[in-house]
Amino acid sequence: MIKAVFLDYTGTIIQEKGEDLEKIVSRIWKNSRIETAEETIKLWWSLLKTMEEKSCGDTFMTEDEIVVHLLEKLGREVGLTDNFSELHKLFQRFWAYAPLFDDAKDFFEQCTLPIYIITNNGTCYVEKCLKHNHLKAAGIISGETVRAYKPHKEVFSYALKQSGLSPKEVVHIGDSVISDVTGASAAGITPILIDRKQRKQDLEYKVIHHLTDALPYLKTL
Repeated sequence: MIKAVFLDYTGTIIQEKGEDLEKIVSRIWKNSRIETAEETIKLWWSLLKTMEEKSCGDTFMTEDEIVVHLLEKLGREVGLTDNFSELHKLFQRFWAYAPLFDDAKDFFEQCTLPIYIITNNGTCYVEKCLKHNHLKAAGIISGETVRAYKPHKEVFSYALKQSGLSPKEVVHIGDSVISDVTGASAAGITPILIDRKQRKQDLEYKVIHHLTDALPYLKTL
């Protein structure tokens, strides 16, 4: 019997878009040797994922520290000339105030189970988002809490400890096959992939297209 839901944050609750993110991409692109906005997004995402993968335990860096490191790296390697402090503040605003997906608030309102947010973003930014959007979560487990990022098993194991539940008593919903599906599965947790663009089919795990699609499914587990 499912007693709680673990829910991803960026890409599942908040959208990877908005005025702050648009400003970040535009400024990095126009003030460096990167040729297009698309290339800027691709490069940043690749560098971020590499840093998160390496960041664990004694080598752990918070998302804020990673942003500072990557901006300096872009300065050295692609000639980024901008106010790094201003760019950092734009990232912080994006983490806290990016627009919600349309189905996110409905899910929080309709789900009768406790919701724990499992995120690579800092706890303070998720708290600001929840307060701003009048949402409530039973708990927030962030990378900085565990000193590791998804898909490291430690993140999910810590979330289980905080919830007081076993892997069979929770599901994890997220938009990333690697971070969410692989990470949750490694901890013995049933994964649900949220695929709003309907690109995934015939997979061995549950795929939904709207967050609220998970609600009737939870009753069958």
